Amino acid sequence: MTVVRRGRPGAGDARGRAGAPSPIGALARGRRGPLAAVALVITLSLSLSLALTACGSGRGGAGGTSTGKVPPAIKAFDINQMPRDRVRQGGVLHWGLTEFPTQWNLNHVDGNLAEVKKVIDALMPAAFRSDEKATPVPNTNYVTDARVTATSPRQVVTYTLNRRARWSDGRPITWQDYEAQWKALNGANPDFHVAATTGYQDIASVARGKDDYEVLVTFESPFSEWQSLFWPLYPKSTNATPDAFNTSWLNRIPVTAGPFKFASFDQTAKTTTIVRDDAWWGDRAKLDKIIYRSLGTDALVGAFTNGELDVFDVGPSAPDYARAKSAKGAVIRQAAGPDFRHFTFNGDSPALSDVKVRQAIVLGLNRDAITRSDLQGLGWNSALLNNHFFMNTQAGYQDNAGALGKYDPAKAEKLLDAAGWRRASPTRQKAGKVLTVRFVIPAGLQLSKSEGELTQAMLERIGVKVTIQSVPNDDFFSKYVIPGNFDIAPFSYIGTPFPVSSSYGTYANGVKSSDGKIQWNANFGRSGSPEIDTAMKKASSDLNAEQARSDANEADKLIWQKVNVLPLYQRPQNWGVKSTLANIGAPGFYTLKYADIGFTG
Repeated sequence: MTVVRRGRPGAGDARGRAGAPSPIGALARGRRGPLAAVALVITLSLSLSLALTACGSGRGGAGGTSTGKVPPAIKAFDINQMPRDRVRQGGVLHWGLTEFPTQWNLNHVDGNLAEVKKVIDALMPAAFRSDEKATPVPNTNYVTDARVTATSPRQVVTYTLNRRARWSDGRPITWQDYEAQWKALNGANPDFHVAATTGYQDIASVARGKDDYEVLVTFESPFSEWQSLFWPLYPKSTNATPDAFNTSWLNRIPVTAGPFKFASFDQTAKTTTIVRDDAWWGDRAKLDKIIYRSLGTDALVGAFTNGELDVFDVGPSAPDYARAKSAKGAVIRQAAGPDFRHFTFNGDSPALSDVKVRQAIVLGLNRDAITRSDLQGLGWNSALLNNHFFMNTQAGYQDNAGALGKYDPAKAEKLLDAAGWRRASPTRQKAGKVLTVRFVIPAGLQLSKSEGELTQAMLERIGVKVTIQSVPNDDFFSKYVIPGNFDIAPFSYIGTPFPVSSSYGTYANGVKSSDGKIQWNANFGRSGSPEIDTAMKKASSDLNAEQARSDANEADKLIWQKVNVLPLYQRPQNWGVKSTLANIGAPGFYTLKYADIGFTG
């Protein structure tokens, strides 16, 4: 289920694993080894990509069977795809976002957001792009060829760069940019506040090839999802030092290299404007500009139905879905993607520091009831998701939840008794303290409010008091989720074509920074173990397709017992779009071509 971070394309509640080794996503992060070059690409796309069929039918994976089936009407992607010659030149696209980001470095833990990715994808280089079946191919605007050129004694990947590619400051994009990004993201210096180190930490060196436009990446240990790296790529200048990495993109977009370039921020209107870059060497952007407008989730659908916005991610809200669907001149574009809804449990919080308490709360939650409530009115299946890496519709999916996948209040009560939390009707107490859990939600999102109320009622039955704390949308991640200022937080993770590498940071164990404090980076659940890290590492380095899926499922079993992220269901991508727009909508795993987005009339 892979991050830009990951990992948040969603209406105010999603964390995109966007850039991988992510979140997000990126699968983290576009999210996503050592074989013969040709065999590697085939094995990767068959084994570790999310291979959605056009109709999205469920498939069994290694060691298990998919339990969810997507309705036949659901597509792998739904973007009103059209040739460029049928798209009108010119026009302004008004695009709704759920927050006004401050950190624009997608590889930074604070910037690894789906809303950031929606802007950065128009502005920054990416070594690869993905089709709707999650098959990665070189993004020839930047990389004309990329392949494994050696496997012994070490895996070597050779990138041939597009010589026309330049940063907006005029400097060519060369091997030095790749080297600088590797050094920033490999985890050697914890003062770089990275979203994830996956893949980069496996690299031994990044060197100049025959000239500045050939990059030789040598891996210390095999990394099967190498195509997930350098997606996006940031310039050497802002990756050179921790300070540059952490601060150069704060309320700034200092340099770009895409079909669009940065124009302005409007702090009052909460808009980010980008314009066509006439220095772009690829296909000329059809649109003159894109204005991203940040609104509260409750205001987005109103702005769309009033004609103030041309496109926005509706998210999983049935009322918003119905309102957007009825908007004049608009359509809903829906696809099966790598998105999944979940609750994150903060293992660092006093209330949830005991894994037995976290397990008890999971057993006390009727996930099926929550899922049915969330998806009502969306025309989407309500199958539970019982895997942290693979979707119901993905090869490799199996149910690893075990006993924790079943609603069992009686067993939950026994676990709480064993953890020392005794009934003092109606709540449980320990050492004079009431077992109270803070359920933090973004303001204005009815979905989260409903989830909180259901959780409150369910956990009351087992003696756990739940307080629902509604916080400003813009603060939900930056001031609550990322710093660990919550007990349980509901949101969505957005994946990439690389299920293991873009999920790695979400479940990776904490590391000590130079000041001795534990850094959890993209692991918002703040719980992990060396065993989980080892299992994920094995999954990302095994070159046999079936074994790689099996390894990922072994890691998943360990994650279930830790109770970090509690999966609920595979989430539909619902985008409200003006009917005259082409090449934009619910992308699934497809990488949008921003230069091709435009109006048909």
